[in-house]
Amino acid sequence: MTNDRASGLALMAGSAGLIIALALHPDGRALFVPGQWEPAARRLMAVHSLALATLPLLFFGALGLSRRMGPDDHCGAAAIVCYGFSMAAIMTGVVCDGLVSPGLAWEIVNASGTAGPGWRIAFNYNSMLDMAFMRVFVVASSAAIMLWSMSMVRGRQFARAGGIYGLILAALALITLLSGLMTKYEHLFGMVFVGQAIWFINAGVQLCRIKEMV
Repeated sequence: MTNDRASGLALMAGSAGLIIALALHPDGRALFVPGQWEPAARRLMAVHSLALATLPLLFFGALGLSRRMGPDDHCGAAAIVCYGFSMAAIMTGVVCDGLVSPGLAWEIVNASGTAGPGWRIAFNYNSMLDMAFMRVFVVASSAAIMLWSMSMVRGRQFARAGGIYGLILAALALITLLSGLMTKYEHLFGMVFVGQAIWFINAGVQLCRIKEMV
């Protein structure tokens, strides 16, 4: 198996895993339903563990993507730096949402006396941290996709259509976030994830076919 093919398969597998995790993401309110904390917590932790497992695959594939663009391609080099930054952000956000919040919810449900309000403050603070890291992820990953897409549009190894799609996707994601729409309508985060997964799957397919294109 060539390095390009391995990177392409990693991008496709990581993107598919992220879409599955997003589709299976449970409603966090189930943690507070009487008698439902344990199954809800297990599902929440399982889904986020799957999401965490996809991150090394995605970064491995992204590293191969930048490497294929060549050592003299400054956009490709800058893209992998931005993407590494985004991976750190989303990893922290996933841990906050999927591995920390169930424990905080347990403390809220089982709190006695005056302890309940304190745990609720901690839960809300954890949710704010999660959303903050998700915003950092959107900015950094969109910057990475924009830089990779610029290289695709300028070069000959990748289809220009994928580069154009990436430029439009990254611009829309940044505009939506900076305008405040993503904060108001949180489902837009999911749309960004899906849009990026489609871009990475397309890039992965092209990496797997790279010998046919050169």
